[in-house]
Amino acid sequence: MSDFASFERAFHGDLVTPSHPDYESSLKRWAANSERRAAIVAYAKDEDDVRTALLYARAQGLRIAVKGGGHNPSGASSIEGGLVIDLSRYINSVRIDPETKLGYVGGGALWRDINGAAIKHGLAMTSGTVSHTGVGGLTLGGGFGYFTGKYGLVIDHLVQATIVVASGEKLVASTSQNSDLFWALRGGGSNFGVVTEFVFQLHPQLTDVFAGFLVFAPQAMEDVMRLIEAKFDNGMTEKEMASVVAAIGPGGQPCIMMILFYDGTEEEGREHFKPFFELKHIVADMCRGMPYDESNTLQDAGTPHGSNYYLRSVSIPRPSTKMALQVRDAVFELSEANPDIHTTCVFEHWSLAKVLSVPPEATSFNRSEKLSIVIAIQYDNDTPDSLRRVREIVDKLMKIAGGDARKNIGYANFNSDAPSHYASSADVVLSEEQTKALFGSNIARLRQIKKRYDPDMVFAKWFAIKPAA
Repeated sequence: MSDFASFERAFHGDLVTPSHPDYESSLKRWAANSERRAAIVAYAKDEDDVRTALLYARAQGLRIAVKGGGHNPSGASSIEGGLVIDLSRYINSVRIDPETKLGYVGGGALWRDINGAAIKHGLAMTSGTVSHTGVGGLTLGGGFGYFTGKYGLVIDHLVQATIVVASGEKLVASTSQNSDLFWALRGGGSNFGVVTEFVFQLHPQLTDVFAGFLVFAPQAMEDVMRLIEAKFDNGMTEKEMASVVAAIGPGGQPCIMMILFYDGTEEEGREHFKPFFELKHIVADMCRGMPYDESNTLQDAGTPHGSNYYLRSVSIPRPSTKMALQVRDAVFELSEANPDIHTTCVFEHWSLAKVLSVPPEATSFNRSEKLSIVIAIQYDNDTPDSLRRVREIVDKLMKIAGGDARKNIGYANFNSDAPSHYASSADVVLSEEQTKALFGSNIARLRQIKKRYDPDMVFAKWFAIKPAA
């Protein structure tokens, strides 16, 4: 396609450029600091539009980003001076087939869309714990959630994907069609094309679950973590999730908070978590029975669109009370010294038995028997100095938690410094060593598949995989 006029005539959706009245709103993302000023935002209506946008961008030498939910903290869905293929406006439908228990989900849908539609039929799956997260990014990166213990990762529900690859060809990927690509998509992120539809296997689910926040004074951390260690040693059940959070609360006071989830009634949930409810220093009990889809909105209010966010993650082999206490103290000290930077550390705990029941070679996701610590920062001013201070805070906390930034990547979807092949003054490009650390022994096969489907690295905004030589 030789010029923009030809592109406009061939494109069925909406093309937004800097002169368009919708331009500023088209750049908005969950994390304000991940926004980039694209040359063109292409709201695709179908796979033909995706193909047209891809071919035009390639012909014009424009770098490409793909936006589904726009929730990735590294800015994977934004591109400075390039072309954004945006699926959120038109390719966002959800259709549930209750007979086959399959969910057909557009690449631009959000988790609240599929959760709400599926539970109407008494169905559910592992999904994001923030409802305004995009289905596409979470899925392609692996996907943890409240049902990880029961059903495994989001990718373990994926039975088929429709994808437009770098050549513009539309392909269907499954275990029986383009199986190498299907393997790569389940954990390989946005490295292989634009997924316009996901097909998920859903499971029968009770309408109501037990979930909520249990807030403690800071001195309860040791007792909470010792109970967590005992629970971990005795084997967490498939029905539960228990995160422990160290943060400054809404009133400006340090606190320890638990995020609890139990796939059962309130009576069953309270009995299951009884030792925690019997601890001293409880400040607030906000746990209750609620509709399943509501449980996935509990963290929405604390993660609003438009803030500046920085996230990093580190994997640990097991809960450690000693380390958690050190992290708690550091969070509070760093928060006091930096009142304009809201620092939160989340220790996530769920059974990994279901995740590890899938052979490690079955998908590109690097499965390991490790739990995750997430360091999440919200800050006021998107300036180089603010970012420098934020990174210093995170580096200190990661060192306490035992994280080596070169080798311990943690969960890739929680990484604001995901290595990108497309560098700009606002992006961070890190060593290929990090991508190799993320994918482990799967990296060699991923590079071969990258060579087949995207040898020119058209898609290279998130833990960029280099094609094999």
